Amino acid sequence: MRGIPATGTVVLVTLGIGNHLWWLAAVALLYLYATHGRGTPGTAPPASAPGAPPDTYRAYRERRDRQARWERRYRRERPFETRRQEREETR
Repeated sequence: MRGIPATGTVVLVTLGIGNHLWWLAAVALLYLYATHGRGTPGTAPPASAPGAPPDTYRAYRERRDRQARWERRYRRERPFETRRQEREETR
């Protein structure tokens, strides 16, 4: 679908060599495509069960726990970098 506005812009610029109104039409076409022509935004993901609220808090907890596990693993595997970071934070 991107080819249609691009082709239209090229045609309007080519026609605009003799008439500057075509240049304005090309700019208007690009503006309309940039603001309205990129499709509709995505919809929210469906709930896990019919009638149940979306599990945004559950997803948040999973991300939080995953981050905490990663941080514990990083501290365990790289003790020297962790100590250096802790010293820099206390300064």
